[in-house]
Amino acid sequence: MFEPLTPTIRVEPREIAKDTWVIHSIQQATGAPLLVHLNSMVIRGAEPVIVDTNTPANREQWLADVFELVEPEDVRWVFLSHDDSDHAGNLDVIMERCPKATLVASWALTQRHANAFEFPLQRSRWLEPGQALDVGDRTLRAVRPPLYDSPTTRGLFDESTGVYWAVDAFACPMPGEVVESVADFDPGFWRDGMAMFIHHALSPWVSIVDREKYAASVQESRSLGSSVIASGHSPVIPRELIDAAYDLTLSMPSIVPPAAPDQTVLDAILGVGA
Repeated sequence: MFEPLTPTIRVEPREIAKDTWVIHSIQQATGAPLLVHLNSMVIRGAEPVIVDTNTPANREQWLADVFELVEPEDVRWVFLSHDDSDHAGNLDVIMERCPKATLVASWALTQRHANAFEFPLQRSRWLEPGQALDVGDRTLRAVRPPLYDSPTTRGLFDESTGVYWAVDAFACPMPGEVVESVADFDPGFWRDGMAMFIHHALSPWVSIVDREKYAASVQESRSLGSSVIASGHSPVIPRELIDAAYDLTLSMPSIVPPAAPDQTVLDAILGVGA
């Protein structure tokens, strides 16, 4: 009864840059006619990297998608951006099946998640914001995204392709059908959808930040000059819309978001009072 529902919408992995794929999982939003991306990523370079490990609800399909791109014994690195279950949900399985992989995380993540997972310290590497990881044919740099829901969060910038893994930043649902790129969004929906997720589900603290310090923090990842942004809960953001995405992010502290589903919505789902 309490097992998570397996996703019923299938989306093939999408190559967004050379040797770089977004692995998709789609979840139906509860109490709203929306769909939500639960993305991860694979970099198939000289030393293949798995970026986040998706959700247990999609375990079978996610493993199949990943291992169609790279053989388990070839995986050298597993980067865990933070400790939420939709990003760390298959960590135990992937570390077992990829015996040559080193887990890239942080002390904070290891400490916070230790009650749920026994980290293999002898197979771990701790990476802090600003530090870089050499994976053979490219350098990956940890850059904290402008918005996040965990102090353990580290984004990942690939200096060879310009791909930036922005973790939960830029999160926005889809209006009832799968959307591959934010270019397919109505601008008003993109603004309101991002505001709803940021204020209600990700970073409610954004409404009380010091605006100058916040702007400086946003600029840190904006200055990377990314070629494409992949996010855990957004369609892909192509180069031509990256500035627009950061402009929306800068505006988040002052935006009044749409109301979140409340008890009346839950009552309607349960048929209370019907």
